[in-house]
Amino acid sequence: MTLLYKSDPQRGQIWARIFTERMPELRLRFWPDTGEAAQVRYLAAWEPPPDLSIFPNLEIVFGVGAGIDHLDLTALPPGVRVVRMIEPGIREGMLEYVSAGVLALHRELPQYLRQQRERRWQPLPAVPAARRRVGVLGIGELGGAVLRHLRDYGFDCAGWSRSPRKLEGIASFAGPAGLDALLARSDILACLLPLTEATRGLLDASLFARLPRGAALLQVGRGAQLVAADLLAALDSGQLGEAILDVTDPEPLPPDDPLWRHPRLWLTPHIASTTRAEGSALALLENLRRHRAGAPLLGEVERARGY
Repeated sequence: MTLLYKSDPQRGQIWARIFTERMPELRLRFWPDTGEAAQVRYLAAWEPPPDLSIFPNLEIVFGVGAGIDHLDLTALPPGVRVVRMIEPGIREGMLEYVSAGVLALHRELPQYLRQQRERRWQPLPAVPAARRRVGVLGIGELGGAVLRHLRDYGFDCAGWSRSPRKLEGIASFAGPAGLDALLARSDILACLLPLTEATRGLLDASLFARLPRGAALLQVGRGAQLVAADLLAALDSGQLGEAILDVTDPEPLPPDDPLWRHPRLWLTPHIASTTRAEGSALALLENLRRHRAGAPLLGEVERARGY
């Protein structure tokens, strides 16, 4: 039983140590050293090898990150299962980043920073958290955790997903009509959606127009979901008051891109949430044990839906 690893070498060495300690019967090989191809049953990779047909007994492709939008699912052999990474570091990082962003927007920190640069001392009206409406697009594992965390600050929270989901104590919306309702009551909108053909270009002028005037955007989904020109126009017109982006298209963002220079926009280089080496190794081992026992895999992707 062999796991082929094709990703960051430094993380791979940490995985090798943990696997040796906790599942010594599992062989770990590092791409391009595949060993006997017929023995490879599992692949852990950010970008799989171009031709997986050389591994006739491959059962599962494990992603090493939370997202799988970079994978061409149609190119994978039909019977191969796909599993995205779910580990505590991803969740904790996202909770920290989104909470920090929402709190900064809630307390008007971008405006105060602009005032500091102008040497202008001007207190702004304080708004209680209970009167600040936060909407989250995407209420899967990460989105649901974010909503529960923000609710503890006292924010008026709600979430949206493509199909109905229930979160105890939090309003939830679904489908096209539900999206309109969620947008209409979002003073701060956070996007945690996966990238699919349905979400590509979703954050556009039409969506911004359905938000309350002066609303703020926090984008931690994927860069291709945002129409950057529409965002800049919405910021210039005042339809959006502020924006925080952790993802762009392309990445890295070119030095001459206008997103760098807009005074109402904060940018970070896709650092909201990262996979931690030890946590990801333990998460993968847990899924291997589940696979052996015939139990459901954590983070398994429905290939037809793309997430």
